[in-house]
Amino acid sequence: MSLIDRILSPRSSSRDGARTLRVGIAGLGTVGAAVVRMIERRSAALAAATGCTVRVTAVSARDAKRDRGIDLSGFTWFDDPVALARSEEVDCVVELVGGSEGAAKEIVEAALAVGKHVVTANKALLAHHGNALAKMAEARGVSLAYEASVAGGIPVIKAIREGLAGNAVSRVYGIMNGTCNYILSRMEAEGLTFEACLKDAQALGYAEADPTFDVEGFDTAHKLAILTSLVFGVEIDVEGVSVEGISAIQPLDLTMADELGYRIKLLGVAQATEAGIEQRVHPTMVPKATAIAQVMGVTNAVTIDADAVGELTLIGPGAGGDATASAVVADIADVAAGLVRPTFGKPVARLAAPRRVEMQRHEGGYYVRLTVHDRTGVAAGVATRMAEREISIESIVQRRSAKAASIDPHGLSRQPVPLVLITYAATEGNIRAALDAIAADGLLAEAPQLIRIERE
Repeated sequence: MSLIDRILSPRSSSRDGARTLRVGIAGLGTVGAAVVRMIERRSAALAAATGCTVRVTAVSARDAKRDRGIDLSGFTWFDDPVALARSEEVDCVVELVGGSEGAAKEIVEAALAVGKHVVTANKALLAHHGNALAKMAEARGVSLAYEASVAGGIPVIKAIREGLAGNAVSRVYGIMNGTCNYILSRMEAEGLTFEACLKDAQALGYAEADPTFDVEGFDTAHKLAILTSLVFGVEIDVEGVSVEGISAIQPLDLTMADELGYRIKLLGVAQATEAGIEQRVHPTMVPKATAIAQVMGVTNAVTIDADAVGELTLIGPGAGGDATASAVVADIADVAAGLVRPTFGKPVARLAAPRRVEMQRHEGGYYVRLTVHDRTGVAAGVATRMAEREISIESIVQRRSAKAASIDPHGLSRQPVPLVLITYAATEGNIRAALDAIAADGLLAEAPQLIRIERE
């Protein structure tokens, strides 16, 4: 018996002997409706490419009466998505409910438990439960496919797992949240505050009413944890990701970045080091000349550093109904063609336990903006504390406003001024210790701004 005959249920064969993959979709929001339309529109092409007819047979959502712009009359409706996952009318379950717990987890577990293939766009679910779910899929010999979970329509999962199988990857990093990239792009282009750009993003539907998950970096962390497992052959470890968001970024930081030849992006970075694997999400200065620095608006990008191909950057839509549906349907096509691969590139038993690298051990260049009192000896005091921690300064810029030129009788300006440093490679621990000492010396008027630099 061939592989495709083994993984597709006999119930999937029609009377004329042609194979049919029966798809059940849990979640009919923007993406779910787009998946239905795409399968209908591309049915002939999918059949020709896979040798199998792909047909949606069952759907489930919260509101059966909502107008989604698609005809649902030909599908079996399930009020309970877990019942859909167990239904004998379905061979492949598409989970588009979202969330790391509750219905989404129950749907996927129920489907895998009875030996059904699962396609999901749910990065949170995989980041928190991917190891256990992959083990379930492997035990039943079925697919747990998730191309849409990272970077939307960009086929980064397939690129890493299949296209770069002959490469050793040392680093993967990228812009994986369109909301953050939109906000930073607007702040840079128009000199607006974070709060103003967030408000616009919410009005345009790019940001949720509660934007914390996006702007504080947690969405990117989930996606990075998945890529780390795939790239480095380790178990998913989302708790090992160091996370910082963009809410503290000010227009001055973007202006200074521009003058110094950089742009600020929220990056997720996974990097192999001698101590282990760094997983970090934070605002990052990237050189303007790099491909990733050119990515503006809601667009996503992922860069892969590999030994054979060098630097490879994939750019495209990171969200949206059609873009995400494109990735979902690509996974469904793989299932229809009989392709069952280990979820994270190798059998679960061969995934290594990750060696975490604490952020204090990270080494690289830093942008440091200090708001200091405008008085004699401040710059020298800052330089001394940096030198004590063996931190070399590449450049230093002091911005002194006209108001700050007025000095009071004690030699202290009425308005603090920004002092911007760019350092050569230093450890995070040393940078933090130097900043603590500078603060203890009474040189700072407010908390320092620290942004890491990701050079080529």
